[in-house]
This record gives sequence, structure tokens and C-alpha cells, in this order.
Amino acid sequence: MKIGALASFTGVSIRMLRYYEQEGLLTPLRTAAGYRVYGAQDVQLVEAIVLLNEAGLTLAAIKDVLACAPAVAATSAPLCDVLKARISQQVTLLDQKAEALSRSRKMLVSLLD
Repeated sequence: MKIGALASFTGVSIRMLRYYEQEGLLTPLRTAAGYRVYGAQDVQLVEAIVLLNEAGLTLAAIKDVLACAPAVAATSAPLCDVLKARISQQVTLLDQKAEALSRSRKMLVSLLD
């Protein structure tokens, strides 16, 4: 599939897909004419990148995760100890944000009563 189809499948803009490529996260095949060609594994990879990014990991950290465990896009895979620590910190941060959002929601709901 071409880049437009990948963008449609994943909901990621063409510009962002090109940026992922520029940052070394995505490496499409090229036709003789230079068109990018993506497969099903690229859909899984982009979905993993988006999920990890939404979890708060930077693209540099995601690149490290993918270098340590390239199968992370397809399945759960063992991670390097350094990345486990980094991900654990991110999980703690997300838990803290979730708690803060919960408190904010409770306060807002109480104002409606």
C-alpha cells in the first residue's frame, strides 16, 4: 500500500508518517519510481508508535524501545532493563495524571449539584 492508504488505515497524517521515517522509526520499501510501499507490519508498527506516544513516550524513547524489542509492534516482547525502568516511570506518571484527572472530575461534578 502507498502512504495515503497507510494514513487512512492508521489515522496518522501523511506528514507525520514522513516524520516517523525521517526519525528512523519507519522504513518503507521503495518502488523503482521512488514511491513508498508499506505492508501489514507497517500498520502494526505505526499503531504501536502512536500507542507508545500517547502513553507519553517521546519519539526518541520509542525508537529505543523498537531497537531493543522490534517485535513490540506485533506482540509483547521482552525489553531491556533500562527501557523497563523508563516505561515504569512513565506508567507511574500516567497513574499520577489519572488520579489528578479523577480529582478534577469529582470537583467539577460536585459543582453541578
